[in-house]
Order: sequence, then C-alpha cells, then structure tokens
Amino acid sequence: MANLSPRSTAAAPAGWSTLHRHHIGVDVGGSTMKYAVVDVAGGSLTTPVTERPTPAPSTPDAVAHALSGVVEELSARPEAPDPEASVGVAIPAIVRNGVACSAAHIDDAWLGLDVRRFLSERLGRTVQVINDADAAGLAEVRYGAGRSGSGTVLLITLGTGIGSALIVDGKLVPNLELGHVELDGLDAEVRAAAVAREREHLDWAAYAERLQRYLAHLEFLFSPDLIIVGGDISARHEEFLPRLHLRTPVVVAELRNSAGIVGAARHAYLTLPPLDD
Repeated sequence: MANLSPRSTAAAPAGWSTLHRHHIGVDVGGSTMKYAVVDVAGGSLTTPVTERPTPAPSTPDAVAHALSGVVEELSARPEAPDPEASVGVAIPAIVRNGVACSAAHIDDAWLGLDVRRFLSERLGRTVQVINDADAAGLAEVRYGAGRSGSGTVLLITLGTGIGSALIVDGKLVPNLELGHVELDGLDAEVRAAAVAREREHLDWAAYAERLQRYLAHLEFLFSPDLIIVGGDISARHEEFLPRLHLRTPVVVAELRNSAGIVGAARHAYLTLPPLDD
C-alpha cells in the first residue's frame, strides 16, 4: 500500500514534547490487525500498512503476544520510531481511562481490563488505547475528509457493525455507540451496517433508503456540520452516497484502510506527558 501524504500538518500542543513525532499505530479488528509507523506531523505512513490475523480466541494474552511481534517487527525497520515513543492501539471496545468497558468482536476477557496498563507492562513500553471508531474519527478530522473545517463532525463506519465518532471543534467526544440507536425496532447496525446489505441481498437503492433514515435520525439528534462515511463499503460510495438527501454534507472518508492506524498513533502522540519545567 502506498504511503498517504495528507496536505495538512499538525502542530504540537503548547508545552508538549515534539521529540517523538513517529509512533506505531495498531488497529485491532475482529479478524485482522493492521499496523504501521506514522509520522504524526502530517499523518503520513512511513512504513506500508501490514496485516496479520487477530488471534483466535482473541484473549488479552494472545493479542498482547501478537502486539509484541508487531512492535518487534517495526522496531527492526529503518523507519523504526524511537524506543521511548509510545504505541497507539485501537480496539473494538468502549475505552474509559484505558479500561475496556465493552468487547465487540473480541474475547469477553477484555471486559474490565486496564488495557493501557496491561499492554504497557507486556510490551515494555508506554501504550495508549482508544476505541477503534474514535481513532478513525481523530485521523479523518486531523488529516482526512474533515481537516478543512471546525464545528461538529460525525464519522460513521459501515462494516460488520456500525462505528461512530463525534468530534466537536477538534475535540473528541469518546465512546459514542450510535450503531445501537433504534431503527425499525432493532439496533441500527442490524438494519444499516454494510453486512446487512449483503445478508439481506439488498440492492443499492434499498440499502441507501435505510441509510438515509438512519443518518437523518442522527442529523436530527446531533446537528452535525459534516458527516463522514467510512468502512470498507466506502470504496463503493458512488453507489449510495448520491442517493442520500440530507441537509448536512455527507462525504466519503479519505484515509480508508489506514484511518484506525493513523488515529491510534495520533492518540499516542496527544497523550504524551508535558515536558517538565
């Protein structure tokens, strides 16, 4: 995969260290783990995106072992970040203060685990953890489809389920689970996720009608200034985006396969401790 080179650049927060602008980003999914080294100054990848299977079962111990292999692999490359640079990991879970409060498509053993502490101890370096949709939202707002404006940006990822991220004036509102709002008496992701179109053999017009009702409801609830649609189905955006009619502009995500990786790395950067006075 070719490196991304977004046009924007990222300034360091005032008083924060700029020593480590290269961080490892890992996006842990239900079936695959994607990872790369990211230059957070512009969101570009300094190594290609690489994938390896997510362990099955995806217990914390098994995933930690796989992540150790990821860090070892990337640390051996010429583009390796400084050993003191933190690692950003995106996981399919609600994450509060580093603790997993849900487990979607990963083993239930993650529930209640202080993932940040656990992975930091297992990898022997600082690890920062973030919800996978939140990671994608951070990346798109800083480097991708939402980089040109402020206001309220809503990212929706359509895949096996529905992921969501809300960013207000550049600040993340974490852990929104908007795939679980009601649509036709069911969780919206049952009716409007990308897998629903395949499972029910819907044509694009029928699927767009469901997506229209879902996004119109979110538009009413949050009054966003921009809606970004991501997930694997976004590669076919020309089949359904032109069929949507909302007051809010709806655009396709730009970072695609690397959004979670880039967002996880940026989260690792943003959570660097301030420099000592």
